[in-house]
Amino acid sequence: MKIEFWFEFASTYSYPAAMRIEALAASRAVQVVWRPFLLGPIFQQQGWNDSPFNIYQAKGRYMWRDMERLCERQDIPLRKPSVFPRNGLLPARVVCAHSEQAWVPGFVRAIYRANFAEDADISSAAIVEQCLTALGQDAATILATSQTPTAKDKLKAQTAEAMERGIFGAPSFVVGDELFWGNDRLEDALAWARR
Repeated sequence: MKIEFWFEFASTYSYPAAMRIEALAASRAVQVVWRPFLLGPIFQQQGWNDSPFNIYQAKGRYMWRDMERLCERQDIPLRKPSVFPRNGLLPARVVCAHSEQAWVPGFVRAIYRANFAEDADISSAAIVEQCLTALGQDAATILATSQTPTAKDKLKAQTAEAMERGIFGAPSFVVGDELFWGNDRLEDALAWARR
């Protein structure tokens, strides 16, 4: 039983999902497949050049307050980033280049914490290096691998696949042909995987 976790490092609601999914899936004997992608091309197809939370101010105000409540309830630290959305291209390429490695879930959580709890610039190689080093990884080698055409092409292909599969936002969870959108649908997606 598998669940595909489609996430974008700039996505607010992907943050609590990333912090919760591994333990929840393990408790249900469901394997998580970590699938980073980029929302920018998807938003551009919809005529947006920014996050809808920035375009629609009332929606943005609600989202930040909702995130505060959600993170407080789940004991997840939250600090509104001074820049939103941040560019998650580099960490997404890192995950694409090393998607089968056991350290990937910890790295994903570390990048989300850096962005949404520490207000750190996750597009910075120095921040990505800190996250990798804290996990005991060879950051220089991993960063070099993430800049190869293979890693870049995999991220492009995953973004294209997300569009083809009808993914329009993050986080999204795919179980077989079923799509579940939003952090609040994680438990539903896991239940579907157990069917």
